[in-house]
Amino acid sequence: MSNNEEKQKKINKLVEELESSKQKYKIEKKPLLVENLLSPYLGSDFKNLQKQIVYHLEHTLPRNTKTFQSFGTYLATSYTIRDRLLQLSHDTQKYYNEKKVKQACYISIEYLMGRFLRNAVLNLNLEEKYEQALAGFGYALEDIYDEEQDPALGNGGLGRLAACFLDTLATHNYPAWGYGLRYNYGLFRQSIGSEGEQVEKTDVWLQFPYPFMVENHFLRIPIGFYGSIETYVDEKTKGTRFKWHPSEYVIAQANDILIPGYGTDNTNTLRLWSCRPIEELDFDKFSLGDFKGASENRLNAENITNVLYPNDNEVAGKELRFKQQYFLVAATLHDIIRRLKEQKRTIYELPDFAAVQLNDTHPTLAIPELLRILLDEEMLTWEEAWDITQRTFSYTNHTILPEALERWPVKLISHLLPRHMQLIEAINWKFLEKVRKIDKNNGELTKKMSLIENSWDTLVRMAWLAIVGSHKVNGVSGIHTNILKNIVFQDFHSFYPNKFVNVTNGVTPRRWLHACNPKLSELITSTLKSNDWIYDLAHLSKLREYAENEDFQLKWAAIKTFNKRKLQAYVKKELKIDIGCDGVIYDIQIKRIHEYKRQLMNVLASIHFYLKIKKMSKEEKTKVQKRVSFIAGKAAPGYLVAKKIIKLINRVSNVINNDPEIGDLFKVVYLPNYSVTLAELLIPATDVSEHISTPGCEASGTSNMKFVLNGGLILGTLDGANLEIMENSGEENVFAFGITSKEVPQVKQRNIEQGAWNLMPEELQSILGIIEEGKFGEADEFRGLLEELKGVDRYITGHDFIPYIKELENVMSTYQKPHKWWKMSILGCAGSGWLSSDRTIKEYAEKIWGIKPCPLPKIESDKELGLGNSFPLKEKQIDQKKVNIIKKLIKDQKTNERFRRVYSIMYQIEEENEKDEKN
Repeated sequence: MSNNEEKQKKINKLVEELESSKQKYKIEKKPLLVENLLSPYLGSDFKNLQKQIVYHLEHTLPRNTKTFQSFGTYLATSYTIRDRLLQLSHDTQKYYNEKKVKQACYISIEYLMGRFLRNAVLNLNLEEKYEQALAGFGYALEDIYDEEQDPALGNGGLGRLAACFLDTLATHNYPAWGYGLRYNYGLFRQSIGSEGEQVEKTDVWLQFPYPFMVENHFLRIPIGFYGSIETYVDEKTKGTRFKWHPSEYVIAQANDILIPGYGTDNTNTLRLWSCRPIEELDFDKFSLGDFKGASENRLNAENITNVLYPNDNEVAGKELRFKQQYFLVAATLHDIIRRLKEQKRTIYELPDFAAVQLNDTHPTLAIPELLRILLDEEMLTWEEAWDITQRTFSYTNHTILPEALERWPVKLISHLLPRHMQLIEAINWKFLEKVRKIDKNNGELTKKMSLIENSWDTLVRMAWLAIVGSHKVNGVSGIHTNILKNIVFQDFHSFYPNKFVNVTNGVTPRRWLHACNPKLSELITSTLKSNDWIYDLAHLSKLREYAENEDFQLKWAAIKTFNKRKLQAYVKKELKIDIGCDGVIYDIQIKRIHEYKRQLMNVLASIHFYLKIKKMSKEEKTKVQKRVSFIAGKAAPGYLVAKKIIKLINRVSNVINNDPEIGDLFKVVYLPNYSVTLAELLIPATDVSEHISTPGCEASGTSNMKFVLNGGLILGTLDGANLEIMENSGEENVFAFGITSKEVPQVKQRNIEQGAWNLMPEELQSILGIIEEGKFGEADEFRGLLEELKGVDRYITGHDFIPYIKELENVMSTYQKPHKWWKMSILGCAGSGWLSSDRTIKEYAEKIWGIKPCPLPKIESDKELGLGNSFPLKEKQIDQKKVNIIKKLIKDQKTNERFRRVYSIMYQIEEENEKDEKN
């Protein structure tokens, strides 16, 4: 052997030694070790809370702990809540998966969540402990709550209803997921310009971290658009198959908000999708100096989830809005099927795994998307795929207005989603085959029921598609469902007699009484000697026996005054308007601005009362019941008529509020940038709320329920949930006026035949004349509004104007009889148990979804574990025998992970006790 060979041999030996020594420890997977090392449930005594807050100040933000301020404290406090919810969410999802329970999947284009911190702290029953912990840092918890900005994820009742449902689902332990979009800027931040006009500004709600949202960077789903369809022969079946080849892709990234239930450990998830590009930067373009073009993919992708409801007056806006809807459902269905397969279940089990609820027509593209997946990816037959699709979906209709029953051009769908348009045509063809068999009117029925409308443009009727593709369709109030069955979708109801059901909307009492009106919550709890009503609102019926109790009425009235003074201070600070409080009616209408909601009738009535007071003598003015009319709400950016209404309201407000002859007898206040947080200030302070929509136009409404729950009386038409409020709280406790929905068509027809101006009362004609004279600004500005009222008056404002005025006068005269007023207020609240979203969700679960509560098991040292009675974690002295038994159980592989989490906190308590004894 040569010298070189000898050296190489030695080198090889040394290399072998190096390789054998590079791994010192044996590698083996130990799942139990991971479970044992999971963090214990976090301690919730104020000392632990303070440590957790300081930890996040130092490590998460990070901030100088000696100079931290209130916003930093808000963030740190919120992260401590998120930590708890992450633990509970992990255990909740693991338990659902172990039990393989059916889950509700709620798809909504918007969620109007409101501030999260207060609601979470109350649901976790930690408010007193956080108050104590933060007081030690020199902060009041109430001030920390005010640091939070409302997340810009919704706009109106549709989104707020979805948020109420999430709270109820978690509280009552229903397995459920919410699915939506994480908007970068939401709708818009509203302000009022110098001329009274709505000004739309970007709502930069993500300028700072949103601590309650967990970005899931590991869940990124490619979503396709455009492209072509490949036709081929299936080798197994020899049948024709299709495959879509998108030409453009974006990424859907998951962002999770964890939803705690009240009085339970169950914590569900709201998963929001944000849109990201496949390629962040085109480096070739950037290198060539085309910096704008290099970022084009990123900007185009982000636009999809930038803004809620992009203005679709132009073609580009329509395309963006349609992309937004498909992006939502495609990402959601991918996630649902992924979770199904993680449980080792087949695609045939999808309807038994997930009940997918389409909240209005926005998610309707989920139907052809699921059908595409089942046919083109899972290779099912049409019959199998359609059966699974129908059994999976159900659809909630929220309105009968034509503009809300979406219709999309066939040309647009074919361009963006060619395979989906092909499937919609196939669904329609197969459906109409059945319709033709019963069509005895020369094809008229077939034409009316076709999913594709041939009018000035060829359009896909999304509500029609949602009905055909779902196993259940529900309206959201008794009157609304009857209109759907007997008028709007009469033919579909005849064709599917068992498909349509009613589920009246509801609101969560946790946010809309317990959280937003704590003084009233305390009074109710102390009076009933129980807080069971927070979980089961039916207990409020027991308040009826106190309705005429003078002492209780005084306490009730004092709380109302306390809340009104808070609103009075807000108006002074934010709007620089002085309003009265004691003895003044706070009359409030808060809704998105729309012609059918008739904010216009409200402001015309304000002009009426203004002119009436102007004509009074000094003596007559002393007898006037003082009133402040509040209006709040946003108009969609492209809804020009609604924006004119806002401008008129502000012009009228400016004139009335600055007229020395009126003084504090009457004020009109428009509150800009309506939000959940503003509603939480307004609703507890309301004496009377207005719900004056044209009968038959309001599907339900939920703000009316919130007002009644807080002791506000209703002034309203015979529409939506007003009818069910009257039924449950008593007709005598509601200020109702106007005609029924059945009478509306006759009034509209008379307006067309005779002219609305000719049928209009003189009082209203006079008011319109004063507007035209320029009393409230240039007459031309409001000419369109007035011409509509004079001509057709689609929303019968002229017909209802005098009955509305008379009922307003009845409100004012009744307010001057305090005993009667407070009796009505208390009885209204006492009858609101039926208006809870807890009742609503129970009906969805039983009538539509087929899901059942699945509460996390209680972890207690019970007799079955050989520990005697329930183990008191808060005890100062911990029995060592019990400790040893629990240590043994924790090491046992059969002991579940949740048990380990709960009881490992015991060692922390034991350690703290030892330190206390030494000190």
